[in-house]
Amino acid sequence: MLKTAQLGPGDKLLDLGCGYGVVGIYAAKLLGDSSVSMLDSNPTAIQCAQRNAVLNNVPGVSISLSDGFRDFHEIGFTRILCNPPYHTDFAVAKHFILKGFNRLAIGGEFWFVTKRDKWYRNKLRSIFGFVDSRSVDSYFVLRAVKKQQSFAAKRSRR
Repeated sequence: MLKTAQLGPGDKLLDLGCGYGVVGIYAAKLLGDSSVSMLDSNPTAIQCAQRNAVLNNVPGVSISLSDGFRDFHEIGFTRILCNPPYHTDFAVAKHFILKGFNRLAIGGEFWFVTKRDKWYRNKLRSIFGFVDSRSVDSYFVLRAVKKQQSFAAKRSRR
């Protein structure tokens, strides 16, 4: 995902399901630590991400403990990058996609990396109306762009 996601000045980025912080820390090095938020549901992961942010000289990243978006309410992201748990049921990924759509600014991009392409591609397409999927190494990298305030599926029913 980091090989393909385009990050640039002015981006406001969320590392969704940050784990120990690799994606968010990388982004903070490029964008500045005040432009990056990191989120995970695991307290140990949050502790590791906080420690790694300090060790990598980006102590200003925002790192939050939340079960998905349940306790996290920030909006206006231009990029959400996510490596979801893809060897479980799709409940977590569904929550990430549905609620993540609402956290993006118009023109914002949702990036996923996964080993399982079809379900993610279909779900992203139903919500965003468009998804770009490419194979990178042994993974699929998917990108969806928020073009309107409402879900694509709701627009198409009118």
